[in-house]
Amino acid sequence: MATRQPPERVVVVGAGMVGLSTAWFLQARGVAVTVVDRVGVAADASWGNAGWLAPALTLPLPDPAVLKYGIKALFDPASPVYVPLTTDPKLIRFLVGFARHCTSAKWQAAMTVFAEVNRESLGAYDELTDGGVHEPTRLADPLLAAFASARERETLIDEFRSSIALGASVEFERLDSDAVHTLEPALGDAVQSGLRLHHQRFIDPPRFVESLATSVRGRGAEIVSGFDVDTIDDNAPDSVLVVAADGRTKAADAVVIASGARLNTLARQFGVRALVQAGRGYSFTVLPEQMPKSPVYFPEQRVACTPLHDRFRVAGMMEFRSPDAALDPRRIQAIVDATAPMLHGIDWSARREEWVGSRPCTTDGLPLIGGTRSPRVHIAGGHGMWGIALGPLTGRMLADSISGGPVPAVMRHFDPLR
Repeated sequence: MATRQPPERVVVVGAGMVGLSTAWFLQARGVAVTVVDRVGVAADASWGNAGWLAPALTLPLPDPAVLKYGIKALFDPASPVYVPLTTDPKLIRFLVGFARHCTSAKWQAAMTVFAEVNRESLGAYDELTDGGVHEPTRLADPLLAAFASARERETLIDEFRSSIALGASVEFERLDSDAVHTLEPALGDAVQSGLRLHHQRFIDPPRFVESLATSVRGRGAEIVSGFDVDTIDDNAPDSVLVVAADGRTKAADAVVIASGARLNTLARQFGVRALVQAGRGYSFTVLPEQMPKSPVYFPEQRVACTPLHDRFRVAGMMEFRSPDAALDPRRIQAIVDATAPMLHGIDWSARREEWVGSRPCTTDGLPLIGGTRSPRVHIAGGHGMWGIALGPLTGRMLADSISGGPVPAVMRHFDPLR
């Protein structure tokens, strides 16, 4: 039986962190790349997220604690995890499947996988920045978790202990009220205790993804905006055809589907049955009187805050609904109400860049990375909240797989056909 040759030309569908990272690593392996996107570079979840490269906090989303939020969310739209009442059969199937994975045993199994990829994730970023992506990653020195009580703090510590027991590397120290306020004077009076996390990083997401796109273009790729892929035709004997809704086409030897929360639409015909649901996140930016120098996390409120050069991004919420639904101002107000007591010196009414984006979630919390029933169609998606943290590592693993190189054993857990 003849061995299929590695492709010389690949079309990547999706110009977010995952798609562009895959394109970059394919180019590093000698593959010519074209990237297409229905809107443009960093148009969805890669734009407005918190930008954290924080292995200590990159954890499986299906968690027994989420069920508590889920039940509450049915009655309280201000909950950090919001599930609107729905008759959408796909969303109902996703929620049932997600709930089935919110057990201690399944969280532990997924955490073992996350522990392994988290050890490699920052190294993949270093390859990008050492190889020509000029926007740097920044050391979060420190990354602070802030709490209204010591009891709330112990909940996160218990989670850290569980992840450490499963192979994760997490270094932290407890901080009393005086110590945490000394490290971050912008914290409000409601903060009574904290944790200082070591060896975490962060980026400015729009700037980094744009810099990544510039590097991909500089290596010879074309990035085509406004190319809304309608179908992928794998029937030709020697190529695969990517067809836009307006009739334009791109032909290549292989294609990577990295289209975020819309992945199912294109991937289903190639045997990918795993549901990918939009878990929409919200964010906005403010201008504090005193700009915090490092990221701040409020675990009880599930709000992540990041200094992005000239502005301070506040991000939160997990809202399971259509990626095309309009921004709901109530979600923004819920973040403001939850966060305002924890910070001071901020005019919350002067917020800017209000945003909602669709994080692509799977029922088991593990991404989809690898091949499909077609040897010419590959998948990179379903990262949930961790597309920024794990995007470059995903691109590196998939590029190795497509180009015929060795792939880590952990990739078997991300099989798109599972």
